[in-house]
Amino acid sequence: MDYRESIDWLYATQMFGIKLGLENAARLLESLEISETRELPKVIHVAGTNGKGSVCAFAEQILRDAGVRTGLFTSPHLVTYRERVRVSGEMIPEANVAALLSTIRERIQDWEPHPTFFEISLALAMRHFRDRECEVVVLETGMGGRLDATTAVGADVSVITAISLDHQQWLGGTLREIAAEKAGILKADTPVVIADLHPEARDVVGRRALALGIPCIEAHPLPQEWELGLKGPHQRENAALAVEAVCRVEGERLTQEGIRRSLARASWPGRFQIVDDRVVLDGAHNPDAATSLRRAWQEAFPDEKAHLVFGVAQAKDVDAIFANLLPIIASVSLVPIASERRLSSPAMKKSLESVAGTSVPTTVFATLPDAMESALRQRERVLVAGSLFLVGETLSLLQGKGFETSLQ
Repeated sequence: MDYRESIDWLYATQMFGIKLGLENAARLLESLEISETRELPKVIHVAGTNGKGSVCAFAEQILRDAGVRTGLFTSPHLVTYRERVRVSGEMIPEANVAALLSTIRERIQDWEPHPTFFEISLALAMRHFRDRECEVVVLETGMGGRLDATTAVGADVSVITAISLDHQQWLGGTLREIAAEKAGILKADTPVVIADLHPEARDVVGRRALALGIPCIEAHPLPQEWELGLKGPHQRENAALAVEAVCRVEGERLTQEGIRRSLARASWPGRFQIVDDRVVLDGAHNPDAATSLRRAWQEAFPDEKAHLVFGVAQAKDVDAIFANLLPIIASVSLVPIASERRLSSPAMKKSLESVAGTSVPTTVFATLPDAMESALRQRERVLVAGSLFLVGETLSLLQGKGFETSLQ
């Protein structure tokens, strides 16, 4: 298969849905000669509700700048699938994607149950990292933790970022239930670094760490004078988590001054990303993320309100998202995201009106190009938020690049 054929085959595996569990992932890793019985890179494993990608970006930047050969596995992608798998900052080449997916397809054609999109992506990434002789891999969970495919990979340090309500249909309806799923990545003999968690979540994670007899480490606050490449007050904690994690997998090549420089130059697309000083992109898709976005906006643009271009998936607490963003919104354009799980524009409008009444001028658009053309005629700065699907499509549109619509 060439790249396009292999990607089309991979996207077709989305028909198998989301299947939480480790057995299939472990079997697939073993079939590609990736297992704890073989020499593998060190692994930083990151779980949490919000901030996972930012922690991964900070950690990878620090390690790469120190001369460590890094592997980075994240999801979802914004524009191209290749973003999910990077070695020392470089996306996996199309030829490698095609070759690895061809191998995987051949090996799993008779498997029952069939591996999922995410399980295949993880296996592809880990084999690529092994082939490229990565020294440290930074691994972001897909969803949850306990039964997330990434947990089938051994780790040298675990990280738990901020925990809040999200994906309740999969992870549970209470903070304690969700925290228990996130804490499922903890392993014996593997220290865990934790954010400043809500007391209920902290209790769950702490008890799990105690049962395993492992250190449960709080991140040390960064010096206030240190600048960060990722904007917003919440990023200081994410950066601190990354620093604690990298110091436990790589000591000799790290220096305080080097870490400081790396944090200042770290970047992560779609997380309060300012494009041409006119458009801000942020994949805030739950209430806590919306609060962090509002604070980042107020810090960056204290005297401005935004024209919000918004689209979101179903099963999100849209009322709370709008309520948290309302103080920075001047007007809104609603547009469906490029996903079968999209929330309809009438449903989004009803939610906005339940929070703001008719006080916020709102327009519904059928397509993102139409919405952005109108938004860029507004006098306010444009804020695109609500879903990473929407952020990715917007980034593709603004950069004039091809957009792989079958995102997961």
